[in-house]
Amino acid sequence: MSFIKKPSLSFWQIFNMNVGFLGIQFSFGLQQTAINPVFLFLGASEDMLPILNIAGPVTGLIVQPIIGAISDKTWSPRFGRRKPFFLIGAIIGSLCLFAFPLSPALWFAVGLLWILDVGNNMAMEPYRAFVGDKLPEKQLSLGYQMQSLFVGAGIVLANASIFLFQDWFGGGDVADVAGSIPKWLYYSFFIGAFLSVSTILWSVLKTPEIPPTEEEMEEIKAHKALSFGERFNMPFIEIAKAVKEMPSFMWKLSAVYLFQWYALFVYWQFITPLFMNTMGFDLSGAAAQSAKMSTTYNITTMVVALALVPLALKFGSKKVYAASLLGTGLALFAIPYVSDPITVLFPMVLFGIGWAAMMGIPYTMVSKIVPQDRRGVYMGILNMMIVIPMGIETLTFGPIFKNLLGGNAVNAILFAGVFFVLAAVLSLRLNVKEAKKENMG
Repeated sequence: MSFIKKPSLSFWQIFNMNVGFLGIQFSFGLQQTAINPVFLFLGASEDMLPILNIAGPVTGLIVQPIIGAISDKTWSPRFGRRKPFFLIGAIIGSLCLFAFPLSPALWFAVGLLWILDVGNNMAMEPYRAFVGDKLPEKQLSLGYQMQSLFVGAGIVLANASIFLFQDWFGGGDVADVAGSIPKWLYYSFFIGAFLSVSTILWSVLKTPEIPPTEEEMEEIKAHKALSFGERFNMPFIEIAKAVKEMPSFMWKLSAVYLFQWYALFVYWQFITPLFMNTMGFDLSGAAAQSAKMSTTYNITTMVVALALVPLALKFGSKKVYAASLLGTGLALFAIPYVSDPITVLFPMVLFGIGWAAMMGIPYTMVSKIVPQDRRGVYMGILNMMIVIPMGIETLTFGPIFKNLLGGNAVNAILFAGVFFVLAAVLSLRLNVKEAKKENMG
């Protein structure tokens, strides 16, 4: 298989390529911080939160690898390979974000979350492959850490909007009304609906895709010549084949991800209930405080994302990743024991360094070791490694929280801290140089 020699891109070309992540991650920021409070406002109990979030893992498991495999076999001279998928995904996400705060009942909000996740997943996977498609290996680290910067920026804007609008329009001491979503939450979702489409359009219009090689075009033409049934089955065959041939490095990474993403889902679901417990806030106040926590760690992510590039080159990606995961665990051990709303923000600096590493380093590692012509399907499989732990969490953590952790959000956050420490230990087994030698051999 011959490959096109990719030209190095300027800083601003890499910047423009990643702008769309701002909109995708604004949406994701609302999922992290606003959607669980919406469920609580609409009458959900705390132990229901894990299972109500099962949409994310299920849609991610199904949609991302399939879209990744399909986009690998797609080319349009006018629209490109990856761009049609993340543009359609952004439009779906935008419509759902607009409708979300208008949900009349819990079942409606849960249903919208399923559709929103389909849109976000349809946009996310081809976008990650798009960055890998465009950049030569020496710029992959900068490309994915720039992506990490926009991840932080999108979530910062989402969360800042939540606590600012709560402060400006929340009515201060007006009590929460059971069964209804407060008006101050509406504005964040409406802004997200606009950004979801506008930022993706920016990247689509500013960044041309690299045409496939002659051999890749032959494969694409052969794929188009297949019957509908054969084309329908092809992504599943491609995914199964890719899993069977998956480098051992990715199996080791899957063990890290099991603990890392299980812990992150616990944190996002139970940080708002934690503040109702440790600081005595009502639901609106606790949601605003958890938004401040998320804003703090994502500002940190924006600041340190690009700084991790030289650090990873100097000390090695594995060591920087492991140290970042350990720091995240230590942050979660501290948070439940701080009762001051300002002081509790300081551990989020460690969390933000960890989030920057999680959003950049594994993607750089995987992009370096997987076959270039199958990057889409392998990025989809990497996402499966994210959503499977999340799916396990949604099914298992409700009973764990209720029966083993005493229904106490403090214990839930400490539990997540332990899982981050385990992820840090397992990440020390990741070695890119060995994986590249293994693949070449």
